[in-house]
Amino acid sequence: MIHKRLHHVGIIVPTREKADALMEMYGLEVDYEGPTPYNTYYIFTKMNPDESESAIEFLIPEPGSKLSQFNNGKGGIAHICFEVDDIDAVCDEFRAKGCELLHDECEVSDGTMKINFVKPKSSHGILVEFMQIIDPEE
Repeated sequence: MIHKRLHHVGIIVPTREKADALMEMYGLEVDYEGPTPYNTYYIFTKMNPDESESAIEFLIPEPGSKLSQFNNGKGGIAHICFEVDDIDAVCDEFRAKGCELLHDECEVSDGTMKINFVKPKSSHGILVEFMQIIDPEE
């Protein structure tokens, strides 16, 4: 697998207020935010202007959604994400290893990235996301 870096760690929090409190506690700032295709709202954070720094992504699930029940509704670390150069090749590589992915075809999120996940049962209990930055015109 050719990956660029650990892109982010995804953490589910039950409310925006809890995300704001954690950002204040650890000196994080909002980098960008918006809806996901998974009935959640995301907030990507930054700690300093260094673009090579891995982010923390807070995920705020909609009430009643599947992710709202994560860790009995308390939230917690949900996944790690690797940024890759060619997500389709990486997905093919992991399928060839016998891994089950969440999607047959990668999802486009926010018009700027293609994503897919290795299901935890194929990854020793860890949800792993692959993400490729794309041109919004693609």
